[in-house]
Amino acid sequence: MSGNFFIALTETQIPVWALLVACVAAYFAGNINPAILLGKARGIDIRAQGSGNAGATNAARSLGKKAGLLTFVIDILKGWIVCFLAGAIGFGLSSTDSPDKLLLSMLCGFFVILGHMWPVTFGFKGGKGVSTTFGVLLFFNPIFALSLFGIVIIVTLIFRRVSLSVLIAVAFALVVVWQTGGALTESVGNYDVLYFVFNTWIPIWTTVIFVLIIWKHRSNIARLVRGQESKLSFGGKK
Repeated sequence: MSGNFFIALTETQIPVWALLVACVAAYFAGNINPAILLGKARGIDIRAQGSGNAGATNAARSLGKKAGLLTFVIDILKGWIVCFLAGAIGFGLSSTDSPDKLLLSMLCGFFVILGHMWPVTFGFKGGKGVSTTFGVLLFFNPIFALSLFGIVIIVTLIFRRVSLSVLIAVAFALVVVWQTGGALTESVGNYDVLYFVFNTWIPIWTTVIFVLIIWKHRSNIARLVRGQESKLSFGGKK
């Protein structure tokens, strides 16, 4: 497997038009936003409620805990499923030593997150991409993804601010990714299982995604600095 993303892109056995179609499909899959759709079903624009974010936390606050949980699960699944399907296409079109399997999943993983954050079907006003990114990372490395999820849970329980827990998890992830590098493949049958160990371009891919998440949290960061960020309620009172 090539260590350079752009070389891998030019060496791919998948036609460029197929890559483009897959990325467009992934982007529109990201446009499927359960928070917005559940809100519309009740005659509510979730983006005009609470924090204005079309994500699980605001759905839970504005539409109820069941809606928040459903939003969280669907957003995770769409990230994971898109990468899984892209990987299956790569397996079907590539030889075992080709970078296509990883390349296509990475591209589609990026575009499903992009589609969630800026959905053309909803006026480019979507969510912050945290749950969908979690689903994408679950596909590539479940242990890494679950470790970040654990950090979010622990920090949220302590400080009751989801945005703060996400930003701390992102900071931790960036340190880990750049310290350990990218990926090591271990042969399992005829396939490759991906682990975050070392590569030259996976850290860049990960960093771009996390920078987008930080950018989407810029209003939360401003409120955290001012001490005005809302706390998550675990009981009956907000």
